[in-house]
Parts: sequence; C-alpha cells; structure tokens
Amino acid sequence: MKTNQTTPSPQTRMNIWDLLRNIVPFVSPYRWLVAATLALTLVGSLMAQVNAVVLDRAVDAINVLVQQSGGFAWADAVRILTIITAILLGKEVVAAVVTFFQRYYGERMRILVSRDLSLRVVESMLSFRMAFFSAEDNETGRLQSRIDRGIMSLSNTVNNFFIEILPLFTSAVLALVLMFAANVYVGLVALCIVPIYFWVTYVQASRMKGGRRSIFGGHQAVSQGILSIIESISVIKSFNREHIEADRQAALQRTMTDLQLSTRRQSYFFNGLKSFLEQIGTVLIIILTAYLVLIDYPGMSIGKIMYHVMLFANVSAPIRQLHRIYDDMNDALIYAEGFFGIIHADDEVEDSGSFRPASVRGDFQLKDVDFTYPGGTKALHGVSLNIPSGKITALVGLSGAGKSTIVNLLDKFYHPDCGSICLDGVELREWDTQWLRDHVGLVLQKNHIFDGTIEENIRYGRPTATHEEVVEAARQAYIYEQIMQLPRGFETSALQLSGGQQQRIAIARMFIKNPPIIFLDEPTASLDAIATEQIKASIDAIKAGRTVVIISHNIGQIIDADQIYVLQQGRVVQSGTPDEVYHQGGLYKDIFDASARSMNVDKIANTLA
Repeated sequence: MKTNQTTPSPQTRMNIWDLLRNIVPFVSPYRWLVAATLALTLVGSLMAQVNAVVLDRAVDAINVLVQQSGGFAWADAVRILTIITAILLGKEVVAAVVTFFQRYYGERMRILVSRDLSLRVVESMLSFRMAFFSAEDNETGRLQSRIDRGIMSLSNTVNNFFIEILPLFTSAVLALVLMFAANVYVGLVALCIVPIYFWVTYVQASRMKGGRRSIFGGHQAVSQGILSIIESISVIKSFNREHIEADRQAALQRTMTDLQLSTRRQSYFFNGLKSFLEQIGTVLIIILTAYLVLIDYPGMSIGKIMYHVMLFANVSAPIRQLHRIYDDMNDALIYAEGFFGIIHADDEVEDSGSFRPASVRGDFQLKDVDFTYPGGTKALHGVSLNIPSGKITALVGLSGAGKSTIVNLLDKFYHPDCGSICLDGVELREWDTQWLRDHVGLVLQKNHIFDGTIEENIRYGRPTATHEEVVEAARQAYIYEQIMQLPRGFETSALQLSGGQQQRIAIARMFIKNPPIIFLDEPTASLDAIATEQIKASIDAIKAGRTVVIISHNIGQIIDADQIYVLQQGRVVQSGTPDEVYHQGGLYKDIFDASARSMNVDKIANTLA
C-alpha cells in the first residue's frame, strides 16, 4: 500500500478579504461586543462633526453681531458664547464616555480573540502527525515565531479595526456627506483627493510587501538561532565557540538591519508623498471656499470656510493614519499566512482508524516496509519482521540503522511509504490511534519532563492514579528513596532532578501506565551502573507476559531477548535468537565483541576470579 509522506504545504498568500474571512469565526462569538462597538462608533463619529458645525454657526453669528448697526451687544455675545461653551463641553463629556467604552470593548475583544487564537493553534498542533514537526520549516524556533507574531498581529488587527479604522472611516464618510450637503463642488474636491491617496498607499504596499515578508523570515531565523544557542550552550562553552555563534548571530542581524532600513526608506518616501497630497487638498479647499464666498455663491459664508476646512480635516484624518494602519494590515497579512497555515493544515491532522478490540495481544508484523522522513532521508528499505506477542524483541544496529524509526512506525507516529504494518492481524492504520497508544508504554533515551511536580510527572502516565500508586511506581523505578530525601518529596519540581533521575521518572511513568505493549529505546542510556542494574531488574519484572521491543547497546539487555533483528542502513541483515545470530558472524558479532572489549570483559573476569 503506497502512501505519501507530505511536508507542510506552502503558506497561502493572503489578501485583506482572506484575512477578514479567517478572523470572522474568532470574532463572531462576541457579537454583543461588536454591536456595542458599532453603536458607539456611530455616536463617536457624530460627535466628531460637532466642532465643525458649531464653528460654522458661531463664526456667522459673531460676524452678524459685529456688523450690527448701533454697536456691539454684550448680552447677545454672552448668549452666543454660553451656547458654544455648553455644546462643546457637553460634546466632550459624551465623547469621553463613548471613547472609554469603545476602547474598553475593543480591547476586551482583542484579549478574547487572542485567547481563542492561542487555544485554536494549540489544539491544531496537538492533532498533527509527527511528520509536521519533522519538516525543516517547522523547527521549534520558527513555529514559535509564527505563532507568537501571528497571534499578536491578528489580535491587534481586531483591535485596530474597531478602535482605529472603523471610527476614523465612519467619521470621514459622515464628514464627506456633510461637505456635499453644504456644497457639491467642495465635496467633489475633497472626494477627488481620497482615491489618489489610496492609490499611492496601494503602490507603497505592493512595493514593500516583499521586504516585509523577508523581514518576517529573518525574525524566524533569528528566533531559531537564539533558541539553538540556548539549547547548545554547554557545547558552545566547552569548545570555546562563543565567538562563532556571536558572528553567526551578527550576520543574521546585519541582514535584518539592511532589510529594515531599506523598508523604512521606502516607507518614509511614500509617507512624505501622502502628506504632500493631504496638504494640497487642504489648500484647494481653502482657495475654493474663499472664492465661492467672494463671488457670493448661495449658501456660502465666512463660517463655511472654517466649516469645510474642519470637515476636510475629518476626511483626511484616516488618510493621515492610513499609512500606519496599512502597514499594520500588511504585517497582519504576512503573519497571518504563517499562522493560519498552521491552523488550516488539514492534511497534517493525524489520521485515526476506528478499530478498538476488547483486548490487544501485541503481535506485530511488518512486511516490505519503506519509510522516508519529511526532510527526504530514507530510513527503511523493504523491512520485514515479526514481533510475537508476549516475547522480547531486540532491534540491534549501528546509529542511523533505522531502529528508532521502526518504533515510531509501530506507535503510529508516522506511516510507511509502502508496505504494511499489522497488529494482531489488523492493518495498523485501521486501529484507533488514541486507543492504541493507551495500550503502549514508551521509554526513550531522552524523555521529556514537564514543568510540574515529581508526582504530576509520574501520574502523567495515568492521570487517575492515586498517590499510593504513584509511590509504588517510584519504588519500581528505584527513585522513591531519592525523592524522599528531597525537602518537598513528591511535591518537588521534577525539573530540579538530574538527567538520570529524570529518566527514572519517565520509567516510573511507564510502570504506572502498566501497558500490554512496551517500547524501550535505550531506556538506561543516561543511568549509572547501579541504577542500570536496578532498572533492568524492574523492567525484567514488567516484561513478563507483555510484548516488548527494546533498542539498546547494552549487551545485558540484548542477550535477554527472545529474538533479535539486526539492521544496517535501513535493512534487516540478520535475525534469530541472540545465540544463533552471534554464531552467524557478521554485524551482530562485531557489535557484541566490540561492546565486550569496550567493557574490558577480560580484566573484569580476572578481577572477579
């Protein structure tokens, strides 16, 4: 059966409509916030026009008052000033209340959407098969950068839309309507400036998009580089290679600096051009309104000059902010490509069958299995082997022979390119993945310890386990005495333990799970000789009646196996009982003899004699 090993699909290029369509499902649960924000936006936009209307009426009223025959009437002046003061102060109070709730609701929505985006991407990644995480573009640092910047940028887009974009453009539309209502010619002048400005902004975005995408890729590379330094700091220091890593980071930062300076240079050029266009619009409005007043055009007065200038300021307000908003939107488009590329990677979702038998025997059969990792490395070539239930099967070979790959396939972390893998006579693809893994215990050479207490880490193997069962598992893993010597016992942070102690915690995790199938990949690699012997005794006890697949360079563990398969460059080259394969000669004998020599077996025997 042929299957494809796919790598994550290229990130889909997004436009604004794609961005909005992807964000809507995360905003729609908060319709009441959207409705409240829209209502407040409308009220706020109306408030923004009050100054222009008041100034128009006030200038004309004062002009009439000044030109009255018989002198200046202070009573009328006080009345006009009182009305102006009351309206403007009242408007400011209303505007302050509207702005507060508008910003609060907008920020509340941003926080809630940010939370939902975080939860969704975590849920998506947890459902992906291992091939997704093995792909070159999905290194830990790159994934973290895509997620962090995606969430930040998308949540800010929601916030900007309701707090910046929507109020500004609503106010601009209302101002434009009022300008047309007052004078069509002035309205047309204002309207003509806007599309020119938008066109310049569009050209700016088109020319700068490539640079922004390169900067995004640079951020990912820098993030991955820093993470790599942190993970390998002991190696870097032991070889005195700090200068090499510093130079490598400096090269990345220099590239980033050049990209950022180039992008900013283009940005400032276009921003200056747009500011010039805005000022040209204001000059044209002043000249046209002044001309209409001078020719005594119907409906035009000195107050209308100030009225139109202030309304045009409201029309140009989003224009002044458009470059910043458009920059944010373009950043959001780029970051959204990476973020939604994760969420919508449906082809990476781990497939699962529905077969869930009452019990599992643990009889595996692999036939003509080929496997290639997402990066292109072919790890297995036509591998066929039988792993009988209730027996111990050892996989032996040099590093890179394909031993761990077989365990990964048996645990459904990956699917073979071709060939078949059956468990108890049923194709492994048909098994319910979660049910299968509930019946498999896996101990690796390096096991992950979570940020939590020792008890929480052991109980991870079976969350419903009691404290007594946790204690018993610790005893079986020969870690109980060391735990009890700690000031906080089982409540101690597991991250404070040594590497060998953490390995025993992982083994205790398997003991508490108590599965019928056990995969052991160098389970005692980081333990001392006494701990290795203790763990070997515990593992020997739990092996009874279970299907066990073990990978180890420890002769004592290999020689106990019921059968062994010797792998070389992804192929099975020898198989049989340990005795039979040893007497065949070949690779297994070479490994066995080399292990014996490395342990100075002859001198050990003389010492014991």
